[in-house]
Amino acid sequence: MIRILIDADACPVVKIAERIAKERKIPVILFGDTNHVLSSDYADIRVIGVGADAVDFALMNESRAGDIIITQDYGVAAMGLGKGAYPIHQNGKWYTNENIDQMLMERHLAKKARMG
Repeated sequence: MIRILIDADACPVVKIAERIAKERKIPVILFGDTNHVLSSDYADIRVIGVGADAVDFALMNESRAGDIIITQDYGVAAMGLGKGAYPIHQNGKWYTNENIDQMLMERHLAKKARMG
């Protein structure tokens, strides 16, 4: 069964995704850390301890082929693609095997530029 897993820390489309999922009877799991308050009358909520990438790794450990993953993190999207999931950015852009390498490279170059 398809599920929707949401990297919910500061994700502006949680309520929209939940509403659509509820209409279609698709299970939703929200992942967040202890610094964020998550609430839902539909989704399961997983609160993960604070730590670098702790939420990302918990989400990936839960994910499986066929899941939809909503995230703005290119690294999470890349790992999701590797598992056969369908990652989508919160703005609606699908991450694909055809575009993820370029996105990761742009992120790397931007980080390098910021470090000067």
